[in-house]
Amino acid sequence: MKIDAVFRDRGRLFWILNVAGWTGYMLAAWLGALAHEKPEAFFAVIAAAAVTGFLGTIPLRYLYRVLWTRSVAVLGLGTLAASYVVAFFWQWFRNVLYYDWVKNSWQPAHVMDYVSGVIGSFYIMLCWSGLYFGIKYYQQLQDQTEQTLKAVAAAHQAQLKMLRYQLNPHFLFNTLNAISTLILDGANKTANQAVSRLSDFLRYTLDNDPMSRVTLGSELDALDLYLEIEKVRFGDRLIIEKDIDEKALNALVPSLILQPLIENAIKYAITPREEGGTLRIAAHVHHGTLAMQLSDTGPGLGDGDHGQKSSGVGLKNTRERLQYLYGEEQAFTLAPNEPSGLMITINIPFEENHA
Repeated sequence: MKIDAVFRDRGRLFWILNVAGWTGYMLAAWLGALAHEKPEAFFAVIAAAAVTGFLGTIPLRYLYRVLWTRSVAVLGLGTLAASYVVAFFWQWFRNVLYYDWVKNSWQPAHVMDYVSGVIGSFYIMLCWSGLYFGIKYYQQLQDQTEQTLKAVAAAHQAQLKMLRYQLNPHFLFNTLNAISTLILDGANKTANQAVSRLSDFLRYTLDNDPMSRVTLGSELDALDLYLEIEKVRFGDRLIIEKDIDEKALNALVPSLILQPLIENAIKYAITPREEGGTLRIAAHVHHGTLAMQLSDTGPGLGDGDHGQKSSGVGLKNTRERLQYLYGEEQAFTLAPNEPSGLMITINIPFEENHA
């Protein structure tokens, strides 16, 4: 069994460390008993104390899972109270066994003698709790570090794929050919605007930090540059519709998160169809969630050359990047668009830009 596999399986790691910890406690107590020449019955008390201590910490684990999500004050007070309660009953049980096995059923004069030494047991339980939270915090920190590294890698990959597409000779050829046609037709003003948009968009792809988050308004402005270039190629065949809440414009989103989806839609829903099609971009805020939708009027999901694939590179990379950045707090869904086409919906936590 590999060490990495043990540390990744948190349930298995808990049982291994808990058994090892209480075994170490028992061995240390045995060595102390040997040094003080305790009777044999005392060793049985030590073994029983180790077993009951192990069993007593199991409910602490499940309680601490609940307390972990609460405030620091609740976590601290709950830990102190739970540690003392477990220590109280644990010490009581140890004393009962000691009086019965070692003292030959001797009965103490005062009931408080049954919990004598509870402070020492309380310290032991506090140490156990501290180790539990320390290991849990370390695991959480490792998870966050791993997610951050994956997010960085995914973002850089997304930027590289985007740059590769924009610098693709086929893309540049089509764009420049459309601009050349405009010049030959005497539409110099339109051609100049297309060149300017191409320059601005390429500069944006080079200057933009893929790990930064930008407002949705800025993201849409960048998409407008890209779409205006495509409008030069497709003209009236490409229709763009938008439905954006004003509140959504100030929401923070990962940079360049929508471009691969627009690229896919143009490739599969616009290019193959002589009549072209419509792309609709919508964004709304509902109950702390930003919902972004991109829909087209193409053939929808399909195989081969007749539709997009749910496992396509653009869709797959976007899904993975959202997973790395938001974990379980995001949703990326594909659904048929009525009457035809594909609708992509992205749900992420709404975070407003306060700058």
